[in-house]
Amino acid sequence: MVIGYMKAAPTSYVMQFEGGRMVREGAGLSFFYWKPSATLVSVPLSSADVPFVFNEVTRDFQAVTLQGQLTYRVADARKLAGLLDYSLSASGRYRSEDPEKLPERLVQVAQVRARTVVQGLSLREVLVSAQTIEDQVLVSLASAEPIRALGVEVMAFSLLSAKPTPEMARALEAEAREGLQRQADEAIYARRNAAVEQERRIKESELATELAVQERQRQLREAKMAADIAVEEQRAALMERWTQNEKQAADARAYALEKTLAPVRGVDWKTLMATSAGGGDPALNIALAFREMAENAQRIGELNVSPDLLHSLMSAGAGSKPPQVSAPRAPSPGRER
Repeated sequence: MVIGYMKAAPTSYVMQFEGGRMVREGAGLSFFYWKPSATLVSVPLSSADVPFVFNEVTRDFQAVTLQGQLTYRVADARKLAGLLDYSLSASGRYRSEDPEKLPERLVQVAQVRARTVVQGLSLREVLVSAQTIEDQVLVSLASAEPIRALGVEVMAFSLLSAKPTPEMARALEAEAREGLQRQADEAIYARRNAAVEQERRIKESELATELAVQERQRQLREAKMAADIAVEEQRAALMERWTQNEKQAADARAYALEKTLAPVRGVDWKTLMATSAGGGDPALNIALAFREMAENAQRIGELNVSPDLLHSLMSAGAGSKPPQVSAPRAPSPGRER
């Protein structure tokens, strides 16, 4: 058959050429065409993902492998069809390999832009700055003239992994492992130091509490001593006052006694006894007589005491009133023996 039927998907931009000029174009067209003279061009408009693997060198001359994918779509199909051959054969396949070369061109441009970014970073920065690399490369691809000339728009640049060489990876792992071990040791030391510091604070608190208790006990002892001293001082003042009062009382009594005895200071005691209130007591008179005789015993040769007198004296000593008797009379000096 010389008449063909074309039915394109909505994501395919179809152009029909007849005699070197474009007859129709658009996305998702369906039409009949004359096969002997018609040329069909189909450019896919859907987004596509292109994987890549880059081997680059960092700023510190270390090899690193970047792995990811590039996402793009055709923004201007007519411009792309003017640079690459997207014409279809009678079987509906592309006549050339140009559609397969487009991803390779995009990956090459992306590699150049990624190399520029990676060479400005150290190996450590490349390994930990995937987002920064993605953003910088995507901005660079958006303004890349080779991509704009193809009518292609780069939608995303995703960096899945960044790996150094095995030897450098082991070295970094060892260094990181040592760093983590050092951090663990520092954490253990910090924990022990914190425990020691806490123990020191507890000891200081206990010592401070003990000192406060001792200080309080000392204050209590001092207060008790001050109270005792005050009591003793009051007692001393009381004793001094009492002594002064007693001294004044004694002086008053002595003065009164002195004034009382002053009139009779030169009188004989015998006279005083005789003139006292008890001078009329017979028993007292008899006692004084006997005392007088005792004082003059050397002059008395013999003393006779009658039974009646003795009985009278004994009765007086028992509480009965003594009889009125005369005092014993001493014998005359001529009768002394």
